[in-house]
Amino acid sequence: MIYDAIIVGGGPAGLNAAVVLGRCKRKILVFDSGKYRNSYSSGLHNYLSRDGILPKDFLELAREEVTALGISILPQLVTTATKTADDHFTVHVDHAISYTAKILLLATGVKDRLPEVPGIEEYYGISVHHCPYCDGWEERDKKMVLYSKHINGFGMAVSLKTWSADVTLLTDGKMYLSGKQRSTLAHYNINVIQKPVASVQGTSGRLQSVSFSDGQILECDTLFFTDNYEQHCGLVTDLQCSLNSKGVVRTNNVQQTNIEGLYVAGDASKDMHLVVVAAAQGAKAGIAINKSLQLRERPLFPV
Repeated sequence: MIYDAIIVGGGPAGLNAAVVLGRCKRKILVFDSGKYRNSYSSGLHNYLSRDGILPKDFLELAREEVTALGISILPQLVTTATKTADDHFTVHVDHAISYTAKILLLATGVKDRLPEVPGIEEYYGISVHHCPYCDGWEERDKKMVLYSKHINGFGMAVSLKTWSADVTLLTDGKMYLSGKQRSTLAHYNINVIQKPVASVQGTSGRLQSVSFSDGQILECDTLFFTDNYEQHCGLVTDLQCSLNSKGVVRTNNVQQTNIEGLYVAGDASKDMHLVVVAAAQGAKAGIAINKSLQLRERPLFPV
């Protein structure tokens, strides 16, 4: 069987694309590995009518809508994907079973690389976050620290002043700030600590302090870290997608990549990393995929 489209990724982007295509009476198949970037989050935000919902509950509602359209969601990991000589796409599950479609949509997302600080994992999603637009409101007016070792944290440190008057930038031993940046941070009362970070401490997921290599302890309530992520899987590179300097896929305004018939939506592509944006990208991709299929079936100027 050749499907109209295969969607790899069962998050907001992939499932919203599935709804659009299902409503277009398309034969599609969705693969869901069960690994999601926001699985550690204590609540989804910036999504009208769904603020604070647990990500797993949001996805359960979305799956119900998808399956109600007669679409199958297979809880399997796609290990490889190739473009065939006849311009179709074949995906492989467990390097053995294969499925083929006319069009392929990758909604595989990215995964965050947590700072290499002992003990930080137990606070992730509760008081350690990567996105102030997602969690800044919940942490507002608290003692905030920004951990930024491998990326210049100047811009994000200034941005965090939107949510709190008490912001400290931790560079974990790095000395990347220019004189002008230091002056600007001082002007906005943003403290900078360049000492190596040793560990973090807290209770029941709530951060209470950061310890440094020299024994200094900084009291704090929440920690944000700068964008430090990578593609969730190697499919985009296997298919030779064009990536930007941040390691996400370049697409046009309807999520089409540089490979004909291949679309990428959600955090794996170049837009803002918000659930509502990922879902919107999925919708755009779904409409674009259907239009592409329509042109294949009924050319506007048949020969």
